[in-house]
Amino acid sequence: MTTRREALEMIGLATGSLLLCSCAGQALSGGGGAAHPAMAENQSPDFPWPYEKLDPEACAERAYQGFLKGHCMYGSFYGIIGELAEKKGAPYNTFPFKMMNIGAGGGAGWATLCGALNGSMLVFTLLDKNPDPLVDELFGWYQKEALPNYRPQKPRVEIAVTSISKSPLCHASVSRWCKAAKVKSFSLERDERCAWLTASVTKKTVEILNARMDNTFKSSYPLPNYVKECRSCHDKGGMIENTRGKMECGTCHSNADMGAEHPKI
Repeated sequence: MTTRREALEMIGLATGSLLLCSCAGQALSGGGGAAHPAMAENQSPDFPWPYEKLDPEACAERAYQGFLKGHCMYGSFYGIIGELAEKKGAPYNTFPFKMMNIGAGGGAGWATLCGALNGSMLVFTLLDKNPDPLVDELFGWYQKEALPNYRPQKPRVEIAVTSISKSPLCHASVSRWCKAAKVKSFSLERDERCAWLTASVTKKTVEILNARMDNTFKSSYPLPNYVKECRSCHDKGGMIENTRGKMECGTCHSNADMGAEHPKI
């Protein structure tokens, strides 16, 4: 038989549990309202999240505005997921977009992976169960395309110069464009160029997603033959196997660096 004291202890434990659940729900929802039902049940929405075809131009324009608010990674992610949030609501409107600010300048200013690519790669991962081919297509396009190729409706300044990065790295992309445009890397012109670039990448990302949904997606940017040759020695299973990667080799490695005995690239 349960004593009165034991009963009171059980009621106290139950009340504490309810308070903890209430606080957790408020934390997940941002502290102001009820948590998303799936999250309140300690479950994530079905993954990947469902996608519906979007207008590439509308997403590009949203991405440009997003860049002005949170820079490149924020812009490309918000350009697409923000559009879906407006059209479909949850779960897209539950995403903490502000966390994407860290991708600015290739990752907190480290100039590694271009933030616009990083944000788009996360979009692919969120919306497609097999994102690798989509990432390959986007990164391959980025290395070879003269960018930026999208002009926003109300730019802060006009950008007349494009460049080909030959790399998915922020460092190479920015440096090549600055050299072509003859401007400083911390100028308004370079900042605006990256805003246009973010919109360009977002537009391409949506085109890839739409093609995937229409079952018309196919790779247009396979690895260059010389990159395959480099990988045959230096990548997995090769004689040397001392690196990994898919990006252009000649952007960072010159024939002079590698010595006369090395095959020319």
